[in-house]
Amino acid sequence: MTFQHRPWFRFALQLKGSVIPSVMPRTLICGSFGIFISILYQAGLPVSVPVLGNLIPSIVLGLMLVFRTNTAYERFWEGRRLWGSIIINVRNLARQIWVSVIEKTPEDHAEKIATLKLLVAFAIATKLHLRQESVNDELQNLLPTHRFSTLKMLNNPPLEIAFWISDYLQQQFNRNHLHIHQLTAMQQLLNQLVEALGGCERILRTPIPLAYAIHLKQLLLIYSLALPFQFVQSLGLWTGPVVALICFTLFGIEEIGIEIENPFGRDPNDLPLDDICRIMLRNIEDLTSLKPSSRQWLFIQDSMPIKEKR
Repeated sequence: MTFQHRPWFRFALQLKGSVIPSVMPRTLICGSFGIFISILYQAGLPVSVPVLGNLIPSIVLGLMLVFRTNTAYERFWEGRRLWGSIIINVRNLARQIWVSVIEKTPEDHAEKIATLKLLVAFAIATKLHLRQESVNDELQNLLPTHRFSTLKMLNNPPLEIAFWISDYLQQQFNRNHLHIHQLTAMQQLLNQLVEALGGCERILRTPIPLAYAIHLKQLLLIYSLALPFQFVQSLGLWTGPVVALICFTLFGIEEIGIEIENPFGRDPNDLPLDDICRIMLRNIEDLTSLKPSSRQWLFIQDSMPIKEKR
């Protein structure tokens, strides 16, 4: 069931995937501080300082929070766009390899299927690389044993897989199983896969500037601690709950930005990379179950160079 079809109230009160667990401790601290200030006010102490309401204008803090969240969402959407590019290029490259590369022997057919599996392996290796996880069993079923062992020793497994695919394409061209235009088109698709990998690495390794993140947290803290002094005269004992509600809103907006600025992890708010990779694997399996009529024609051709076949 998609989130659009879930009961509204159940969805609104859902904890999994929300920022409530993350922001609740600091919200309770600020709310408790508000209660403490209201008790001091009821005891007759001069703790009401309405002028603190102008210490940090709400519009300034709001603009900073909006900028923070928008910046994080741009990173999230850019990550999704890059993975959409990976999906499209894997499908296109797999289709062109499956249809265009000539098979003259059963070994050619087996090598072609192994190369299509390399395309899925590229996506899975990219996912693991972005999560900073080591090569695992997800790749073991897609690669020969010697290649799987090689990947374990490398710092950037997706690049090595891209090299293997490129090497396969060049070999097919050298054996007259591809012509130059087909090779160029396939290499271009492979280049786009590597470019998408580089774009994802750029997002991963370019965090929000530390000074900006620290300054925003400092402003949030000052603003939250100043609220009780501003409200206590008019709200009395309701100061604590009202302060907690305001802080919950502000802390939640900031936490959403933190949640989505790195979209490649395993959190509920990250991109569903596991599902994306499973879909690509199913796509390749469906493709290899097809038998294009062009391949049936190629099996009966003699071994003359491609350029002589008309």
